[in-house]
Amino acid sequence: MYKCLVCGRQFREGDKPDNEDLWTLYQARKQTVDELASHYGVSSSTIKRRLRNIHKGWQQPELTGSGFVHIDATYWGRNWGILLAIDDLTGKPLYLSFIKHETNADYRTAVESIEARGYKIKGIVIDGKQSLFDVFSEYNIQMCQFHMCQIARRYLTKNPRMRAAKELRCLMDALTKSTSDSFTVKYEAWKEKFSDFLNRRTVSKVTGRSHFTHKRLRTLKNSVDFYLPYLFTYQKDECRGMPNTNNKIEGTFTDLKKNLNNHSGMSEENRKRFISGFFLASST
Repeated sequence: MYKCLVCGRQFREGDKPDNEDLWTLYQARKQTVDELASHYGVSSSTIKRRLRNIHKGWQQPELTGSGFVHIDATYWGRNWGILLAIDDLTGKPLYLSFIKHETNADYRTAVESIEARGYKIKGIVIDGKQSLFDVFSEYNIQMCQFHMCQIARRYLTKNPRMRAAKELRCLMDALTKSTSDSFTVKYEAWKEKFSDFLNRRTVSKVTGRSHFTHKRLRTLKNSVDFYLPYLFTYQKDECRGMPNTNNKIEGTFTDLKKNLNNHSGMSEENRKRFISGFFLASST
């Protein structure tokens, strides 16, 4: 008789775990195939065969209630990933699909599926795919403020030298602590103050054509202009309780990938089975 230090269960020599025990050790307890083989005194191929025979296919869950929805995609490599939607309050998955590339149709299908199964969407949090703002125009949409700040840092760099860039950097750094009115007033004042600077053009000595001198700063301004109507949706009266970032779903992706990293070399079929099992466990 011996006791498993991972799950606390006791086994006699030669005992075989049932499929649920084996899957729990493999997925939730992060035991590798080799560790499981050594643990039960069998070959690695035996463990692999047992795991292949465990069916963990994903089915969209039955839903009730209402809430705010996080929706996003993540990838492994260039042509393989998942589209996921989760409930903000519970973190439980509302929708999951395996995709090669995310399209507007994929997002539309996800939202239609969620509502068709009885869940009322009070608002949607997304991270910046601009075409989705048209797709979800009938909903309250919150642009993730964290991603907006990342966009700003990418264009402004950590230590901008120009005065206009420095002032915009300070304004963007205060985004998550601002109200809609205060941010909008300051941002519009910034645009007015540096209007001539932003519109300055340079003539190419080679082509003779002119272009905006400060392209990166103008590109960022255009991004803020586009996202501004969606940056403070969470502050509306009808959206109380809505998150202002997509951090919850990003954390879910991080947990999933950490679990998958414990089992390198998976085939695509086994990876799908593992991912389905991961979200099946979190949906109960």
